[in-house]
Amino acid sequence: MTDDLARIILVVGFAVVMPVGFYHRVRSHTDERLDRRQEGWLILLCLRPLALAFMAGLVAFLIDPSWMAWASFQLPNWARWCGVGLAGGASALLIWTFRSLGHNLTDTVVTRRNATLVTHGPYRWVRHPFYLAFAMAVIGNTLVAANGFLAITGIAAFLVIVARTSIEERKLIERFGPDYAEYAERTGRFLPRISR
Repeated sequence: MTDDLARIILVVGFAVVMPVGFYHRVRSHTDERLDRRQEGWLILLCLRPLALAFMAGLVAFLIDPSWMAWASFQLPNWARWCGVGLAGGASALLIWTFRSLGHNLTDTVVTRRNATLVTHGPYRWVRHPFYLAFAMAVIGNTLVAANGFLAITGIAAFLVIVARTSIEERKLIERFGPDYAEYAERTGRFLPRISR
């Protein structure tokens, strides 16, 4: 796979997923103010800059792969094509998650006043399908682009997300009580539970 073909594949994926995400973000917007400081300062100061760095590297590759050549590495074609499959799976999971969450969508660990506990769609299988989709997208996009910068910034952002998950789960237990605790008991955090 050439970088030009990789670029075309990633542009198509970007063009499919970004409008869906934008639509659902706008659709779920309310005037309710959410206190993002509840995530903790370390997460606030690290997560969004790391995710922005990843996206900046990806967009640079989409515009002109030579801009990111300094961080490229050699991969066999089969590995890059596996990345296409993984990124496609991440896109499908992300879109399914957006549709399942509906108006519950936020970009923080704080739930809205009128939030409901979502346990259908991908939430039937995992408690954090957004984060699973993010991990799949990082690995997939890294493989397609064969780029170390995407790997480093994406993995770092995912590790911060993993740390943030414990705060988010505490907030969900505060909000939904035993219903969430029971849901968490039977549902895997990032991967489906094999046995219950």
